[in-house]
Formats: sequence, structure tokens, C-alpha cells
Amino acid sequence: MPPAGLYFHIPFCKRKCPYCDFYSVTGRDRLAAFLAALHREIALRAAPEMMVNTVYFGGGTPSLLSPSAVADVLAAVQTHFNLLADAEVTLETNPGAVGREDLTRLRKIGVNRLNIGVQSFRDDALFFLGRIHNRAEAGAVIDQARAAGFNNLGVDLIYGLPGQTLSDWVSDLEQALHYRPEHLSCYILTFEPGTPMTCDLERGRLAPLPENRVVDMFEATAAFLAGHGYDHYEISNFARTPGFRSRHNMKYWHFEPYLGFGPSAHSYRGNTRSWNIADLGIYTQRLAQDRRPEDGREVLSREQQMLEALLLGLRLKEGFSILDFEQRFHLSVQATFGRLLNQLSEEGCLADRPGRCALSMRGMRYHNSISARFAAEL
Repeated sequence: MPPAGLYFHIPFCKRKCPYCDFYSVTGRDRLAAFLAALHREIALRAAPEMMVNTVYFGGGTPSLLSPSAVADVLAAVQTHFNLLADAEVTLETNPGAVGREDLTRLRKIGVNRLNIGVQSFRDDALFFLGRIHNRAEAGAVIDQARAAGFNNLGVDLIYGLPGQTLSDWVSDLEQALHYRPEHLSCYILTFEPGTPMTCDLERGRLAPLPENRVVDMFEATAAFLAGHGYDHYEISNFARTPGFRSRHNMKYWHFEPYLGFGPSAHSYRGNTRSWNIADLGIYTQRLAQDRRPEDGREVLSREQQMLEALLLGLRLKEGFSILDFEQRFHLSVQATFGRLLNQLSEEGCLADRPGRCALSMRGMRYHNSISARFAAEL
């Protein structure tokens, strides 16, 4: 197996954003119990022979942990896994949730990639999204991260907000490029079931941006960032050079193994996927009893593995290798999907990449519907 990635879900936030459906709780009163449980989970799942080349602290807001707590988790990883010397160690943070001194300490203890949840540089958009920071604080934390020695910075942005104009969005992109981040993630706002924002949508309190305007923003994003030298390597992700692609996230898209720790975290290894209980109380209770906090497990069938390899591979600019796919699943891509591939080619949705199956820019716009068409063929 290729080296694995480790994901640590830190389920604490200062305040829940109304669009977010990731598991988290507000306040830090249970932080000590969580950290004790997390260390117990690491020990219970120890695999000293497993090579690890990416570690990702996500959430939640992982920077609510003290640098010393992050250092302790990294030390536990080194004890219980084979953490490679050149591992990518990423920590997510938000403006308003970390200071200059902590950033300096995080860099010194081995965090070498910072992903900052800016979401927007416009105060009206930040207010709508329920963020705890303003435009000035967003810029300040990027400057502080640079001063702390981070030379691999990612910035997250959200577009497609109700009432947002194309010029609003382009101004966000321009402001982001002022800081020359090594990585940009540009996500379309989605209305996830059960979130406060979706409830407002269902009650008619807000109206989604028309789909054609969202498509215009997607195309403008790709053109604008390509014009400034960024590599559009995945539907929502851009890197200043290929070397700054998110090595950890590439594991998800390349079907490589990863282990998830913390409440609600997912793992994938071999042909098996599992996930932890999405409840902090039950998570800590089970681990206090030396019980695994797993909530479910499934062994993927051959058809499920094929579908996931297709869907995830088609998210990437380079798509997937036809030869690798055929050798792995012992079937002919042309014989299985030839009719659909011809249709997609006629529709201008396939890129011309010899030996590979990849979507064009037009195809990326319609990834979800194209994925459904591949699923129907299977």
C-alpha cells in the first residue's frame, strides 16, 4: 500500500456557522476529556509498520487546541505509526481563532501547512455566513502566518451566495491573490440538510443564486486563477505550482488509505470504509472504557469501488488512467462505458488526454450529473 494519511477531527468551534454540517460543538469545556480520548484512540489503533506521509487537523476549529496539545498528538503519531520525515502536516484555522504567538509555536513544532478559512474578504458576505471575523482580521492572520514562517498557506473561499454578483466574487479572488497563497479552495455554497441556512431557504427567508450565475462564477474562477498562474488540479482546488497541491486531500481522490480519529471521522483502507460515532459524549465514554468509537463499517463491493474510482478520478484535472482502471477491475473501459463516453465527447465534456479519461472545463461544471450517468451504466 502507498503511505497513509491521518486525519484528526477536532470538534470544537467558537460558534457554529449556519451553512456547516460538519460535526462540532461550541465551547471548550470538554476539551481535556476529548484529548484524553483522542490519545487513547491513537494507541488502540497503533500500527507501527504503517508509513504515514500526511497528517491533517480538521474540524471544527483545530487551532482552538493549544500548540502544546497539537505537539502531543504529533508525538503520539510518531510513537504509534511510522511518520515519515517529509510528511505534510496541515492544520486548519480561522481568523479570530489563533494569534501570532501560537502560529509561531505551531510552525516550530512541525506544522508545515496552514489552511485558513477566510471564506470571503467582504464584511457583508462574512456576516451572512455567520463568521466570527471581519475582512481586516482575515488579512491580519495571513500576514501573521507569513511572519511565523509558513511558506505553504491555503485559503478557503465560498461563492454563489444569495445576491452575490460576479464582480463581488472577483474582488474576493483579487484580494486573495494579494497575499499570494500557495493554495486556494473555492467552494460553491451548498445548502446541506438540517443546517440553519437550509431551514431559512425552505421557509422562504432567502433565495439561492440562480444556477446560471453560479456557473458563470465557476468559469470566471477557473479563467481568473489560470491567468495568474494557478494550477486548477481539482474541481474546487487550485495550487500555485503542482508541488503545492494538498497531498492529504489527494489521498481521497486517488483512493489511497487514510485513518480518521475523533468523533465523526472516516477511515478507508483496502476495500473497507469505517466511521466514528458523531457524538462527543459517547466518543469519550467509549474510549474511557478502552472501546473503539466506531459507529459503522462497510466493505465496498467491486461495483462500489469502480464507481468511487470514477467519481473521484473525474474530479481531477488529469482524470484517471484508463490502463490502471482496466488492470484493477479487469474490464474494458471502452466496452463498458463507450456509449456514454461518445455522448460526453459530443457534448464537449471530455478533455483530450491520451490514455486518460478526464473532464473538460464544461464537464467539470456538470460533474454531479455526469457521475450519475456513469452510475447508471454500472
